[in-house]
Order: sequence, then structure tokens, then C-alpha cells
Amino acid sequence: MKRNLFFVALAAMPAFLMGEEFPKDSTMAQIVVTGTRNETAASSLPVSLTVVNHEKLQENSRLSILPTLTEQVPGLFSTSRGVLGYGVSTGAAGNIKIRGVGSGAQLLVLVDGQPQYAGLMGHPIPDAYQTMMAERVEVLRGPASLYYGSNAMAGVVNIVTRQMKQDGQKTDIQLGGGSYGTLQGEAVNRARIGRFSSIVGISYQRTDGHRANSNFEQEAGFVKLGYDLSENWQLTADANLTHFNASNPGPANAPLIDNDSKITRGLASFSVLNNYGKTNGSLRGYYDWGRHNIDDGYGIGGTPRAYHYLHNDHIAGITWYQSASFFEGNRVTVGLDWQHFGGEAWNRFNDGVTPSATLADTTQNEVGAYVDFRQEICSWFSFDAGVRLDWHSQAGTELVPQGGVTFHPSSSSDLKAIVSKGFRNPIIREMYMFPPHNPNLEPERMTNYELSYAQRFQRGHLGANLFLIKGDNLINTVMQATGRPLNVNTGSFTNHGFELSGDYQLTSHWGLNANYSYLHMKKAIEGAPEGKFYLGANYTCGRFALVMGLQHISGLHISATEKEDFTLLNATASYRILPELAVYVKGDNLLAERYQTYAGFPMPKATFMGGVRVNL
Repeated sequence: MKRNLFFVALAAMPAFLMGEEFPKDSTMAQIVVTGTRNETAASSLPVSLTVVNHEKLQENSRLSILPTLTEQVPGLFSTSRGVLGYGVSTGAAGNIKIRGVGSGAQLLVLVDGQPQYAGLMGHPIPDAYQTMMAERVEVLRGPASLYYGSNAMAGVVNIVTRQMKQDGQKTDIQLGGGSYGTLQGEAVNRARIGRFSSIVGISYQRTDGHRANSNFEQEAGFVKLGYDLSENWQLTADANLTHFNASNPGPANAPLIDNDSKITRGLASFSVLNNYGKTNGSLRGYYDWGRHNIDDGYGIGGTPRAYHYLHNDHIAGITWYQSASFFEGNRVTVGLDWQHFGGEAWNRFNDGVTPSATLADTTQNEVGAYVDFRQEICSWFSFDAGVRLDWHSQAGTELVPQGGVTFHPSSSSDLKAIVSKGFRNPIIREMYMFPPHNPNLEPERMTNYELSYAQRFQRGHLGANLFLIKGDNLINTVMQATGRPLNVNTGSFTNHGFELSGDYQLTSHWGLNANYSYLHMKKAIEGAPEGKFYLGANYTCGRFALVMGLQHISGLHISATEKEDFTLLNATASYRILPELAVYVKGDNLLAERYQTYAGFPMPKATFMGGVRVNL
């Protein structure tokens, strides 16, 4: 009944909202960096890209980017297990999939184009991806291995960090609290004085959780410095540090005690950028590291484990590219990437006597070189072709081709087709850690065939995609005749489907945005829904703003034998008391659905938060 009332109210909106003038022109194509590494109009690229800007990320007062990406990006879904926090190791959520692909290290998360994942385990760390640091998030749906190498098999999520382009300074503060002892706070200061710019941010969040032993606490900090050497050259340096303590309550039918993680992640980078119009490029060096201390806990009636799992991992890298236009309509980009990654993992016994047991102590290297050629012919057609040669110190050499074409039937429409290859090298955990390890593993591979259409108009846009993806050589754990499990390259999959997206500004006060994705999987994939629908409505009038979102998930495979269907209604209302001060209240899962996205981990019913925002 509650769902029906919402749909009736939403359907009735246009009847009394029409008639106001719309003041803004939305026909301009978005400028993106993902997919080429340099700023390019999205309409000229054959890939499928979704851009979620800072205003959209911030409007629901979420400190993590993942819930907003799950709503706003067709074909993308991430799992959850509680009010806050995703965790790592056993019981961890935050597994991101695009079109059903993304388990473990098959999807790459970037910050300003540099890889972010655990050097030993190869997977992203979802609790480190905070709204405060993001100017926008660009999601490339489909293989991106041409530019980013291994782990970009399913696509990439690129967090483009905050910017300050005008002289002066701005400070944004947000504080909130709500259900289950949840507290959240963040502060970001942006400044520019002549050639120098800085951005500094800190955040804190904690919750008791909606289940016993599901508490979570996190502190994070971020700093970015920039200096303009001249009109054509710029230096940047950035660093961020995240620490969280997470407790995993275990599946509801088999609870755990003391399954606790203490995780610290950090990164730093230094870049030199040049831009002469006809040519532009970047040279960046970076270092990403992690310290993990995990107690795997024990079941009720059991005994505490005799040891903790610990590991130190790192990724050091250098990435360089230069893009140039040699004649009209032409753009050639060449690039080179080098990564050195690995670490040490061990079990440390709690008795203080038994010596630690080493699980892994190794490093590996990866080098990739690529070239991409794009040519516009007249004003209605362009083609793009590129190839990457990638070398991995254990897995060997991989050739990655990609090609696509773009037609412009009009100045505001695009028809695109692309064939692209993605791959993922085996990670250190699969080759050297734990009983199934196998040092002779080969890379996983995937081929994507895609056709898309986009139409831009003054009040919004529409987009549609058809895709077929085929993966092979996937790494699975198979029981051997000796009774020992072994990681081997035996898996394959075929997924196909379509994606729809659009937004429309009804009036100067009301806007709508929606997306739908359908995924057909030949083999069921955990954490991948067959259908995903989202409808959002934004209302602003003077000092008041209201954001509502309805999301329906169907056919979500939470295990090999279980599926989930559920509908979520979220809403956030805010009122600006002063130009510098606003108050907000928000509710999630207002329909009080009983659901889970990860088998054995029921999500909370309706939760509420309220707080203040300060903009100085």
C-alpha cells in the first residue's frame, strides 16, 4: 500500500508542476578524463560513461560514494551489510559489479587516474572512497584495460578529486546523527592564492550497528596541493589516510564473536602536468599502502582463535601519457605505466611464544605501453582505435586491442559502437596464499560488444545501451583428485542486456532522473541483479530542498540458490536557515523492507538521520 501511494503521488507531480520556464541549457556535452586520461568531450568517445557530480553525491548527506553510485549508474551494483561500513576479509561487503562482472579484482577503482587496491589481495577498499574528496565520479561501464591495464576488466570507477579555480577560500562542514548511535561529520577547506591552491578535508563516522557485534568507526583525512609554474605547467601533490575499525557479526544463522578488523590505508602522489592546447600530458608517481590486522573470530560456544592475521601491502607506480593533435580532428595519445606491488602476510600467535607463520612475502611488477588514435571526419563521424601491450612478471605478456566508431546524426545526438577487451592478471593471494594457491595461473579475459545511443536536449538527456560480454579463462577453485583444492583457469560466462538512463528538468523547481538496467546471465553471478530500476525527484524552492529516490532491485543473486527482490525509498529534506547554515533530515528504506544484498546479512529497516551543513 505504501509503495502504491508513492507511485500515485509521483505520477501526479507533472499535473501541477508545468508552466515555469527552465533557465539552463543542458545541451553541452560533458567533459571527462576517464577513457582517455585527458579532458575529452564524452560525446566523442565510443565508450559508455556515467558522470556523477559533487552536488549529486552530496545531496543525500552520505559520506561514502557507493550508495549514490548504485542509484545513479545503470548496470552498477554494490553490496551492503549494515548502516555504515563495508569491511574487509570474511563477511565484507562493498563488492562492486558492472554488468555482473567485478568480483575481487575485476573492477578497478582510481583516484585521479591512479589505481587503488590492496597490493596482496587485489580488491578495492570501499570504505576509503569518501564523498568529501570527490569533485565528481566517472564510471566507465565496460573494459578499460587499454588505458588502465589489469583489473580494469569490467570497467573503472575514477574519483576525480576536488578543485579550487578562483582566488579565495571556502569551507564546508557537515555534522549529523541518527539511528543505532550513528554519528557522521566532515569538514573540507578549499583555498587559492594566486598560483597556489589547497584542499584539506577530514571526516569521522561511527555506528553501533543494527545487529550485535556490527559496530563500525572510521577516521579519514585528505589533502591536495597545487602550484601553477606557468600558464602551461602545473605541479600537484596529494595524500589521504583512512583508518577504520569494523566488526563483522557473521551470518544471522551463524553469528560470530570478535571478528574484528583494524585497517589503515594511505596513498600519496606527485604530478607534473602540461597543457599547450595542441598537446597535453602528465607524469605522476604514486605510492599506496595498507596495514591490516584481522581477528577472524569464532562462533557462539566456540573458543577464540589463537592468532591474528596481519599484512602490510603496497603499490608503487609511475604513469605517463602525452596527447597531441597533429592535424584537424586528430588526437593521438601514447602512454606508459609501471607498477611494483606486493607485501607480506603472516599469522601472529597471541601466546607471545609461538613464532609467526608467514603466508606470503613477495612482490611483482607490471609494465604497460599503449597508443590510442582518434580521428574525426567532417562533423558527423569519428573512429577510435588503440592497442596496449602489457607485461606481468609472473603471468607474462597480454595484448589488448580496442576499436570503436561514433556517429553524430545531429549536434545533440550520438550513435556509438565499440569492441573492447579486458583482462585481469592473477593476484598474489590466488598464486601464493592459502591452500588453493597456484603460481601457474593465467590472466582472465573478457570481450565486450556494445551499441549505444544518446540524445541531449535543452531540459535533459536520454541514453540507451545494448551489450554482449563474454569472459573466459576465469579463475575458480576446483577440488583435485588428491582432495586438495586448487585455483585453476576453468571458468567462463556470457552476459547480455541493456541499460537506459535519462534526466529531465520539469520546471525551475522540479527535476527527475531515472535509469534501468537488465542483465541476462547464462550462469548466475552472486551480487549481480537481473533488473535494477531507479527513479529520483529533486525539488528546490527558495531555502527548501527535497530529494526522493525509489530503487527496485529484482533477481539479485545473493547465493548460488537464493534470489532477492526489494524496493527502497529514500528521502532527504533540507532548509537553509541562513546563507551559511542549513539543517537536514533524511530517511533510508522508508518502506521498511526486509532484504539482504549479501547472504546471511539482513539490512536494517527504516533508519533516520538529521544534522546541519555549514558553508563559509
